[in-house]
Amino acid sequence: MDVTNLSGKTVLVTGAASGIGKETALAFARRGAALVICDMNEAGLGETATQIRALGREGGRDVIAQRVDVADRDAMREFAAAVHARVDAVDILMNNAGVGLGAGFLDTSLDDWEWIVGINLKGVIHGCHFFLPPMVGCGRGGHVINVASAAAFAATEPLAAYSTTKYGVFGLSEALRDELQRHRIGVTTVCPGIINTPITASSPLRGANNTPEMRQRMIAIYQRRNYGPERVARNILKAVQRNRAVAPISPEAWAIYYLKRLAPGLVARLNHNSAERLRRQVDKSTKGQLS
Repeated sequence: MDVTNLSGKTVLVTGAASGIGKETALAFARRGAALVICDMNEAGLGETATQIRALGREGGRDVIAQRVDVADRDAMREFAAAVHARVDAVDILMNNAGVGLGAGFLDTSLDDWEWIVGINLKGVIHGCHFFLPPMVGCGRGGHVINVASAAAFAATEPLAAYSTTKYGVFGLSEALRDELQRHRIGVTTVCPGIINTPITASSPLRGANNTPEMRQRMIAIYQRRNYGPERVARNILKAVQRNRAVAPISPEAWAIYYLKRLAPGLVARLNHNSAERLRRQVDKSTKGQLS
């Protein structure tokens, strides 16, 4: 899909209050698109809407902003009805809303599973369920962007549930791409990598990972990497322009993507060694606090 000039087009972005969602919504708005955005964070969502409107002329860029829980099917149904009362269909659908969870399987409760599956996987399903049929029906083509993760092709012990949901997003996207090509609707799975966003501070931690030291260590890693969401946004637009099926973003995401295909055993060993090293660091920190 040509995204060089999106005047007259409508783009929907979930999870647009911060991070990748916010920066990508702004990037689409700069190309002339009208925006539909949602998030649970009303303050952040309002700030994104204000910045989008400031990009337009003669009254501002058109934007619909609504607080929505993507895991709630009834809320998503009402959101879709409100959007489709304004436009017959969106032209680009970006299912971005997501949460993290740092926990091995044995430390993950069923409540944790319901929470993360509801947002990360069902949220994508709900977005597609309520917004794709009108896209197909209007016959204009378009594009779907589903934000997964490098964890969608290289699962690790400390991200058991998170990886599971992102593998699901990856698989759904592959199936959708096959089905929707006859309708001239492209599908891209975005796998960002280590991106400096608020998810590092907000993701719950369980078990041995649940320490202030682990939280600070995780935040520090992402801050030192300093690969910002605005760079992800630029690469997402490039991926849509080229109709790429899979879009690893950061260099480490590309490296993991190819290594997983060329040397899966090596990736498994690296993941295991990394998890063991992390466990030893946590044990050492815990013993130091007790002494």
